[in-house]
Amino acid sequence: MLRTHTCGQLRKTDAGSQATLCGWVDSYRDHGGGLFVDLRDRYGITQVVFNPPDSSAELIERSKLLRSEYVIQVTGNVAPRPAGQENPRHASGGIELRATELVLLNKSKSPPVSPSDSVTELAGEELRLKHRYLDLRRSKMQRTMMLRDKVVKGMRDYFADRGFLDIETPILGRSTPEGARDYLVPSRVHHGAFYALPQSPQLYKQILMIAGYDRYVQVARCFRDEDLRADRQPEFTQLDLEMAFVDADDVIAEIDGLVAKLAKEVLGADVPTPLPRMTYDEAMERFGHDAPDLRFGMEIVDLTDLAPQSDFGVFKSVVEAGGRVRAINAKKGTETYSRRGIDALTEFVKGFGAKGLAWFRCEEDGTLGSNIAKFFSPELLKQFGERLDAEPGDLILFSADQFAGTCKVLHALRTKIAAEQKLYAPDQMSYSWIVEFPMFDYDEEAKRWVAMHHPFTAPLDDHVELLKTDPGKCRAKAYDLVINGSEAGGGTIRIHDSTVQSQVFSLLGIDTETATERFGFLLEALQYGAPPHGGIALGIDRWVMLLAHLDNIRDVIAFPKTQKAADLMTEAPGAVEGKQLKELGVKLDG
Repeated sequence: MLRTHTCGQLRKTDAGSQATLCGWVDSYRDHGGGLFVDLRDRYGITQVVFNPPDSSAELIERSKLLRSEYVIQVTGNVAPRPAGQENPRHASGGIELRATELVLLNKSKSPPVSPSDSVTELAGEELRLKHRYLDLRRSKMQRTMMLRDKVVKGMRDYFADRGFLDIETPILGRSTPEGARDYLVPSRVHHGAFYALPQSPQLYKQILMIAGYDRYVQVARCFRDEDLRADRQPEFTQLDLEMAFVDADDVIAEIDGLVAKLAKEVLGADVPTPLPRMTYDEAMERFGHDAPDLRFGMEIVDLTDLAPQSDFGVFKSVVEAGGRVRAINAKKGTETYSRRGIDALTEFVKGFGAKGLAWFRCEEDGTLGSNIAKFFSPELLKQFGERLDAEPGDLILFSADQFAGTCKVLHALRTKIAAEQKLYAPDQMSYSWIVEFPMFDYDEEAKRWVAMHHPFTAPLDDHVELLKTDPGKCRAKAYDLVINGSEAGGGTIRIHDSTVQSQVFSLLGIDTETATERFGFLLEALQYGAPPHGGIALGIDRWVMLLAHLDNIRDVIAFPKTQKAADLMTEAPGAVEGKQLKELGVKLDG
């Protein structure tokens, strides 16, 4: 080894010994007679001093040629720092290495992205992604990568201890176009045929259950060719598991234990289990979203029964058209939102399909005041206030629309206001389950039912008949883990009866021929003694982002893509040679 210690290892107890360190020059300070260098590696920072009597005059002169990000090996004597000069920000801040030898291992050009914490202004994201090897040297990035390693190791250990088998499934598979677009890989051997990169190991893990491997787990790489957001990437990593002879409660209980373990190991927090649950229908009624943030209240209140008693035309016409009138109470909201602030909220909700925003302030005397108050009787306003638990200073915000529209608007308002009013601590964590999702969603454009999760999801036992009579009311054995208002994992109990599976395919407009072409191997396997089974996939990237209290998933991935699915460092995707295309039997159009 070129070093005896790392840059975060030495302590006052090592004083009087000799050590050799290797690392990058984080910063340097010339104090006239000698040089002070902060030497950095992923373990920490140690101050290296080039001063007599430890350092020779020749060594001091050579040290003055050092620059930021030079890679060096330095040997010296470990000594306590002089009184008052200790640095509590660093683990090795109580000592310094008084250099006796220096080896320059490599020089560095002046870095366009500084990894040093001493540089307070962070370079722009595009520049950091272009020079990711420099950005990854930053201590914050390194802490995040180490956190990611701890999370993944914790997951692997947890499931290994619980009898799960870690089994790899293929990366090159068959395209089964359901949901997001596949990434396709042309075959050189079979011209005109394509592999697809897996959106998940879904079908393979179901086959493993049929094969008798009743507890499967995998840290799986998955790929989806879809539009990106801050919390989404074209390639991502998930903790994928499947279990046989289980129901939804069994799968959920396994993940409850994992949540409690990682919260303790990573955050030092105790999370009581079982985690709270609510049905999809309850979540939509109370919070307007299927992944509600439970770090704060501000629940949605339904006023549809009271609204028609007013003379306010908007409310009356919406209710007459079968819509809903719902509201949230932003406690002490008048302190945050002046009339100009309310106007800004009105413009905000227009981006979510609202035509406007009705509102009331709760005055000092407890009455509700607004520019539309004249359309409401004092008694009706009193009923509004009581139902919304209005107190002086509160701001009541309404949405009148079809149910889905009110959900979209009030969820957006609720999220925005909570952040602006700081209704939760930055490091606060909330975990919950949403269960019993709808089996299907109706695609108005295509005029057909589509699977809410995927076509292999089992309906609730007492809802099987609804597949024939009323698919819209059919609820699934589906469950999502929600952390701080983000879906952190989703799973279902699968259909293990080939008859029910064919029935679901038929509902989705997948005829027998198409079903056989796409999923024939699964349909056949289901006829050879398939056990009841189910599982879940947990988004590792998103888990790490949430546990690290970050809001950009690119910050927890070593080499992420941009929102245009580009790798700025390697400049992928890129052109390929015509010879390669010819071997694949592929010709570019235009």
